[in-house]
Amino acid sequence: MPVTVSVDQLIELCYSRLKVSARRERRRWPGLDDPQTTALVNSSYLRLARSQDWPSEAAFMAAAANTVREVLVDEARRRHAQKRGGKSKPLPLEAVTEPSYNDSDSDAELLALDGALASLRELDQRLAAVVECRYFAGYSNDETAALLGVTEKTVRRDWVKARAWLRRHLGGGAIS
Repeated sequence: MPVTVSVDQLIELCYSRLKVSARRERRRWPGLDDPQTTALVNSSYLRLARSQDWPSEAAFMAAAANTVREVLVDEARRRHAQKRGGKSKPLPLEAVTEPSYNDSDSDAELLALDGALASLRELDQRLAAVVECRYFAGYSNDETAALLGVTEKTVRRDWVKARAWLRRHLGGGAIS
């Protein structure tokens, strides 16, 4: 019977790795000033705490990286809604002095990648899992293969397929 590890134990073991993962994701999307790295890790922890036990540290880290991405996507959606007016009333034209151009490109790219990943997951769950492990968690082919229970050769092949599919879907964008 496999030994499971609680979220609290894993957070203690993996906190510094979670911060590195969160920092990497924040750097990957320039212009995302919020949430800060520590807040991102804390928000991820709150989501991960809903699941009590994890089969391994690797499974936890993959889920944590995916949760970091989800927190960033939720934040981008919130900012995107605010930029489009959210629930506010429209301003009269004379009240607008000059347009402000913020970091909507980063938000749009992150939201596009999230949508593309959701579409890929519908098409092939393993390809999406490989992207989450390789791109978001920063796992090697070996680590990804061990986590997914496939061979390293399968991971390499799936990684090539997934990146090609995402590039086509995103129009040559974000994934490398």
